Amino acid sequence: MKISCILVEDEPLALERLENYVQKLPFLNLLATFDNAIDALIFLKTQQVDLLFLDINLGDFSGIKLLETSNIKSQVILTTAYHEYAIKGFDLKVTDYLLKPFTFERFVQAVERVQQHFSKIEVVKPVMNFMFIRTEYRLEKVFFDEVLFIEGKGDYRRIHTLTKKIMTLQTFTEFEQEIPPSVICRVHKSYMVAIARIDSIEKDRIRINNILIPISDSYRQVFYETINQTTK
Repeated sequence: MKISCILVEDEPLALERLENYVQKLPFLNLLATFDNAIDALIFLKTQQVDLLFLDINLGDFSGIKLLETSNIKSQVILTTAYHEYAIKGFDLKVTDYLLKPFTFERFVQAVERVQQHFSKIEVVKPVMNFMFIRTEYRLEKVFFDEVLFIEGKGDYRRIHTLTKKIMTLQTFTEFEQEIPPSVICRVHKSYMVAIARIDSIEKDRIRINNILIPISDSYRQVFYETINQTTK
């Protein structure tokens, strides 16, 4: 994979050397260079960057201050001539710490750690938009966006859709394992609701097609957290 990166370095010779190192590795995509942390921070607010090469001594607003005061989501490799910042870098969970003057071999070693980080990120499987329901003697395909809510009826679960109702012995636990909670969320020991089908929420009750569904204490916090995520 291509790794996008930026360089934050106020020493021209050090910046030139670092640029040369980056250009030698074809999988690194250099987006920009900066001689101060403020401009770098502004760039990071608007651009997605995988890797940040960050000098520590950058005047009043140092590389350390940048990491301490900002929510930097990029991988960070610190570059500095001062070894005493190594422990601080460890505390800030940076990927690596390059002590100037560092060789190209040491630079490659640091970048390989970044590659290892991204290789460990689990490949996200395509999200399915349907499930198969065991009902009577068949498996019936049901699209998530057609579901209104799922209701517990003794040993059975009744799936209310836009066009029909389906009875199944499948459990709520099975549904929770198969359906993303941002799509259909558990709100009660006897109910799951389709988030997109909610008409209103009033006094811990959910209204869907003029049917009121209770929100129990056990599921209230998770449900409202899910709702809050959809409004951001």
